[in-house]
Amino acid sequence: MKTILVTAFEPFGGDTTNPSWEAIKRLQGSRVTDANIEVHQLPCIFDTSLAQLYTMIDNYQPELVISVGLAGGRPDITVERIAININDARIADNAGNQPVDTPIIVGGPAAYFSSLPIKAMVRALNMSGIPATVSQTAGTFVCNHVMYGLLHYLTQKYPAARGGFIHVPYLPEQATEYTNMPSMSLEIITSALKTAIEVAWENKSDIAVAGGATH
Repeated sequence: MKTILVTAFEPFGGDTTNPSWEAIKRLQGSRVTDANIEVHQLPCIFDTSLAQLYTMIDNYQPELVISVGLAGGRPDITVERIAININDARIADNAGNQPVDTPIIVGGPAAYFSSLPIKAMVRALNMSGIPATVSQTAGTFVCNHVMYGLLHYLTQKYPAARGGFIHVPYLPEQATEYTNMPSMSLEIITSALKTAIEVAWENKSDIAVAGGATH
């Protein structure tokens, strides 16, 4: 049986929950056609997160890797297009690290594009009634750090594998702590991620889609 590895983060920044993890842990052991989904929680810590991710990739040797994170303030599911080779942390990570203007991989390319069919994924989510868009920035915190490190590792060691990153909004119970903050229920986030994973697995590369909002 083939393997799809899906990762998400522990809570960070003072939050007590992280919807990315709460959603993907519901998918543990589920199947997408001829592949099993394996999930893993990553620490919200620079470098340590990548070390754990690399270990999981080596252990499972998945054909598809999707990392998921929280983007508080975004109103929809956002499928990331690109990761850049920079750490520029607005806040400290969960170990107190706060790198500013440092490379993720010394000597690495300036950026990596997702190898997921990002527009097909967004199209499928919109067609199912779930708001989703392509995002042009994964930020410069641990989410971008993991996306870049993931794509670099796959390029170097597992070039046949594909990978990318998806951001999810706050849960409603988190959004109540802020003013006018958008949110999405855990059930919808979980459904969205399952759909996105299925589309990514079934489509080896992006496809042209007609109609609907994809940007």
